[in-house]
Amino acid sequence: MSRMPRRALAGLLVVPVLARPSVAQWTPTRPIRLIAPYPPGGGVDTTSRLLAVPMGSFLGQSIVVENRAGAGGSIGAAELTRSAPDGQTIMIDAMAHTVNPALIRNLPFDYATAFTPISQVVVLPQLLVINPQIPARTLGEFVAYVKARPGQLSYGSSGNATAAHLAGALFVQRAGLDIQHVPYRGGTPALQDLLGGAIAFVFGTVSSSLQLAREGRLRAIAVSTAQRIASMPEVPTVAEQGFPGYELNEWNGLYAPAGLPAPVTQRLFEAATHALADATVRQRLDALGAFPVGSPPDAFARYVAEQRSVMAGLVREARIEAG
Repeated sequence: MSRMPRRALAGLLVVPVLARPSVAQWTPTRPIRLIAPYPPGGGVDTTSRLLAVPMGSFLGQSIVVENRAGAGGSIGAAELTRSAPDGQTIMIDAMAHTVNPALIRNLPFDYATAFTPISQVVVLPQLLVINPQIPARTLGEFVAYVKARPGQLSYGSSGNATAAHLAGALFVQRAGLDIQHVPYRGGTPALQDLLGGAIAFVFGTVSSSLQLAREGRLRAIAVSTAQRIASMPEVPTVAEQGFPGYELNEWNGLYAPAGLPAPVTQRLFEAATHALADATVRQRLDALGAFPVGSPPDAFARYVAEQRSVMAGLVREARIEAG
């Protein structure tokens, strides 16, 4: 892998604003189903429920979140493909949307053609955190520490093929490290083992690892985004510590079935940007360590296609398999 795309954070430097009204003012005729293809309480579910109320208020209809979990989000995605392209059923999916095509065989649909991308709604940066007993305060020092112990160390993630795993795999690949991946059933048990010194590092979400770093229980030595993050501006990016172009974050995007008419797509995009501009939503996202994006449909479609190609390359080169 050479350079990771930098478009993911392009919209983060600009406060999302309400787009101009579309020429054809599409209006939903009944409550909208919003599929969250993961269990309740997770990141996508949280994003879905956070955006549902202000989006529904903008559109004049309630939005009902429906959890359809399983198979890395592909069960919920399959449900969306069986829905009419009329704007009455939409979905918020994680970055797995661009990873699953390279991992899951015999899918009943094609991720490249089965959906209408509407907007990338949020990006969730990841912190590379280590146990403070490791004598390293920079990424370079940590790389030297690991290289001095080939095959002796391991790193954890919130699960196989998750954003945390992919971020770690890309870092290991770029740094040329001999270190074993240990998948956990969620980010919390991975961080618990990191606190206990059983593993060497974890890429953790800001919401799960920031406070531990501030308390000194873990040491944050890098952030996965292209730019430093406001909540920990003293922590350099991976890219600026000797790995130019490195960037790998969790993110959520809004989709509809393929064939959604352009005016409906535009109206749903306007509803999403309206929700992202809401002060309460922005406060909640900030508390979660998430950044609002609100990219327009054409830009998001290009980004999804690009990420699908990049993730296929990473999965192949890092020999990642579906867990």
